[in-house]
Amino acid sequence: MLDALIIQLSKPQVWFGLALTAVIAYALYRFGRTLIRGVEAHVNRRLLMALKWLWLLTCTVGWLAVATHVAYLPSIPFLFELGQDIVGGFRNSAGQAVVILALALIAWNLIGSLAGRIVAEEEFNRRSVRIQTLKGVVESSLKAVVVIIGLIAGLQTLGVNATSLLAGVSVLGLAVGFGAQSLIKDVFTGFFILLEDQYGVGDVITVNTGLLSGNVERLNLRVTALRALDGTVHIIPNGQILTVSVSSKDWSRVVATVNVTYTANINDALRVLEAVSNEIYADPEWSPFFLEAPEMQGVTQLAPDSVTLRALFKVQPKSQYAIGREFNRRIKIAMDQAAIEIPFPQRSLNFGGTPIEIKITRDDLPRDPRDTQDRTHTPVKPSTTRDPEDDES
Repeated sequence: MLDALIIQLSKPQVWFGLALTAVIAYALYRFGRTLIRGVEAHVNRRLLMALKWLWLLTCTVGWLAVATHVAYLPSIPFLFELGQDIVGGFRNSAGQAVVILALALIAWNLIGSLAGRIVAEEEFNRRSVRIQTLKGVVESSLKAVVVIIGLIAGLQTLGVNATSLLAGVSVLGLAVGFGAQSLIKDVFTGFFILLEDQYGVGDVITVNTGLLSGNVERLNLRVTALRALDGTVHIIPNGQILTVSVSSKDWSRVVATVNVTYTANINDALRVLEAVSNEIYADPEWSPFFLEAPEMQGVTQLAPDSVTLRALFKVQPKSQYAIGREFNRRIKIAMDQAAIEIPFPQRSLNFGGTPIEIKITRDDLPRDPRDTQDRTHTPVKPSTTRDPEDDES
């Protein structure tokens, strides 16, 4: 028997047959484990364990019998005859359908497992965005291919002529295509969104000039799913997206503005703005987010009730929200310490012919509480979520 086995193993076709039967046996084993898992909640633990071991033993003995038949070892009569019966059973349509279903199941699980191993970098950048986006699109496309191929192969084993069926479906698809132009438009638009990397999963975008905005949670060839600040998910067909404003592409900018009263010393206010901007830029906690040194633009507007000062920070994408909040905290403390007043509401009322001016004022607070505020260390870490007005802009 050993000599016969060595002779058979020297043939390449025997090795191919053994490998093929091993794959089919593993697919059937996984298929059976899936069915057992489906009844797990309705079976006690001992019986469930017995079913698992029994199925493993069945698959192992079955593969050994088929392998004996493939290697043609009639000197082992029990396994050889059992292998003949198993091969004969799987040659009929029902057996082939079971094999196709098992292979489709293992391919489906394999695609999911391989896609789960693709992990993008935690740091937000274009590479991580593109990986996350293409990962979902490729996984869904491959699973669709597995379903289509499995369905065609299953119909073929049941005696249905798949060639004529596909021809009929193509004619029907041509007729349906005229009524599904919007779907085709969605797919083509989604394809070019992915091809040109216009945006991806994780980007913050505004669609159709402020109509909808949010964080991209899901993107495929047909739809884009946006998560708004209040948690609402907007599902947008790609064909309906005319313009896209991406707030997280390559780099972002913080427009750091502060208003002061007309009675304030503008030069002192500009020095405070510059000091706070350079202070954040030099802070080890915030400096990694900056791409360039702060740009001081100076006095940008003379409004009816205030003077607007502005600086610009070029920063990493999606970091502009937290840096903007930290700037607001620090500039408020700095302006208080420099005794530079930020405007508060003032109104003039006219009674009869003589105007009476009424000012809404507040009593000056003691200087000590404001002077002791530490603006370099925040008591609360600013969040990275976008501001509500971003959704309304």
